[in-house]
Amino acid sequence: MDAHHAATLLPDTPDTAHSRKLRLPLAAGKATAGFPSPATDHVERRLDLNDHLVLHPQATFFMRVKGDSMIGAGIHDGDLLIVDRSLEPVSGRVVVAAVDGELTVKRLQRRRNRIILQAENPAYSGITVGEDQELQIWGVVAYVVHAP
Repeated sequence: MDAHHAATLLPDTPDTAHSRKLRLPLAAGKATAGFPSPATDHVERRLDLNDHLVLHPQATFFMRVKGDSMIGAGIHDGDLLIVDRSLEPVSGRVVVAAVDGELTVKRLQRRRNRIILQAENPAYSGITVGEDQELQIWGVVAYVVHAP
């Protein structure tokens, strides 16, 4: 599998995604990206990221990215994808797909009876899916968890 197509599938355990809640503090106020604002010393409430990032627990899985073909879409090597199988894979959405059994993360494009899995890095070309190839859409990327 090419580095720009590779992805690592983490165990699909939708039942455990919500069986253990991990509620972390949500600070009141907002952090400015410009000039600093006065510090806020209290917690507004606690939240569980699953409640905000996993919209359909039974249809959601996580996948780690390997490669840099999607950096233009903000998806980098090592990022964690939150993939939702219940979302409609319409043209323009970023999807996890298997082409002839090889996983890739690309932007889905449908043009004149053709399906193209478009890279978001000019160093890589898109994948035009031929009639003799098998394409399976595993799901739509709902969120990307990226470390700075």
